[in-house]
Amino acid sequence: MAEKQPNEKLTSWFGRSGWSKGELARQVNRRARQIGAHHVSTDTSRVRRWLDGEQPREPIPKIMSQLFSERFGSVVSIEDLGLRTAVPVSTVESGVDLPWSAPQTVQLISEYSRSDLMLNRRGFLGTSLALTAGAALIEPMQRWLAPNQGGTPTPILAAASGGEQFSGRLSEPELQLLEQTTVMFRQWDAQNGGGLRRKAVVGQLHEVTDLLQESYPEQTTKRLFRLTAELAHLAGWMSYDVGMHPSAQKYYVLALHAAKEAGDRPFGAQILTDMSRQMIHLNRGEDALELIHLAQYGSRDSASPRQQSLLFAMEARAYSTIGEVNRCARAARLAEDTFSDCGRGDNDPDWLKFFSLAELNAENAHSFRDLAYHTTRSPLYASMSAPVMERAVDLFREDPDHIRSYAFNLIGMSSVHLLQNEPEQAVVMAKQAVDIATRVRSERLNTRIRKTSAAATRNFKDVAEVGQLADLVVQDIPEFVPTG
Repeated sequence: MAEKQPNEKLTSWFGRSGWSKGELARQVNRRARQIGAHHVSTDTSRVRRWLDGEQPREPIPKIMSQLFSERFGSVVSIEDLGLRTAVPVSTVESGVDLPWSAPQTVQLISEYSRSDLMLNRRGFLGTSLALTAGAALIEPMQRWLAPNQGGTPTPILAAASGGEQFSGRLSEPELQLLEQTTVMFRQWDAQNGGGLRRKAVVGQLHEVTDLLQESYPEQTTKRLFRLTAELAHLAGWMSYDVGMHPSAQKYYVLALHAAKEAGDRPFGAQILTDMSRQMIHLNRGEDALELIHLAQYGSRDSASPRQQSLLFAMEARAYSTIGEVNRCARAARLAEDTFSDCGRGDNDPDWLKFFSLAELNAENAHSFRDLAYHTTRSPLYASMSAPVMERAVDLFREDPDHIRSYAFNLIGMSSVHLLQNEPEQAVVMAKQAVDIATRVRSERLNTRIRKTSAAATRNFKDVAEVGQLADLVVQDIPEFVPTG
């Protein structure tokens, strides 16, 4: 096991605060009681261990961020204190290594969606879940590639293929309506963020798994599995958007199982793509790269040009996270070249239509921006990112159906301005993103705004506009309180 390294960031903030270890411990305990976290009871020895590199559990990182922000009069984020985002990660015991069989997939999705609805109705969020990473995640996901054992139909499909007795009474118009409802949910998410309709999606998912308890002709059963996969994926995406990372991963994995039962390789690749996106968000670039390569391999004979372009773009994002300059540039170039093969008459499914020219520019711009963070040649990659990010902003400005994506690229443009030592321009873009963030429900967006504002304050604290932005963020972007 690697030896803990002293937390130099926390030590620096602590030294400037003027607090003693005992005073910080008392303030943490007092704030914890105020928010109902009565299990928190810290002392001077615990504070010493934090300074030595131990990572405190939630809600202590959030409490410390609030305390130091109040002490210094500006945003001091969890990352600024050297405290990683508080998502428990398991790399040994996997909570995602599930049986690849139709009946068990239906049962697991039904049980998890019901549990999600019940827990959130009572105000609990399943915080005992841990995010799975490393080999414990990648190895089970590789089984997506394997055919069903012996090439025979799974039990549900075998029962449905007899052609004699079907217990299900779902009509074709009803099935079409369910599919249209999923499209509507996807539109709501793009326009309003994941927090607004997450519970409705989970409820619909649970209802569809009830339908899968009955028997239908094989094609109907496969359509129901495809619908289940899309709803579970959407529940995962919305959970990710509101900051519920372990729940998001659980839904993604269940969605991948359902997509396998539907025989839908392209959609399985899309699920893995968003699992990769989540790992990039959590700064686990190697895991992100493994997932996107698995998606590329699994869909190599079935992905359309639009999906191939998306996969290359996300590969570039993963490479940028680990500072692989040449491979990132190559993947970004392939994304552009492949996108040029998309035609207006492409018959892409609804779940893929979001990947537009605006999205392509956004992904590549963020790849170049992230290279600026992870390499020593920051000015070069910031200058490469700027015009591409600007194109993304311009394209999304004209797209009212993807307002959240517009805000993400506004705050992305703001971060590029900071890299180019242009704090005033950064504030202009960030304020526009804050305005949108107050109208959508996306903790992902809120986190990006807080992080960018904190970076501005850290590097340009004497610029008046930066102080105004910090005040605006504290006022208009509330602290993260997950909801169902």
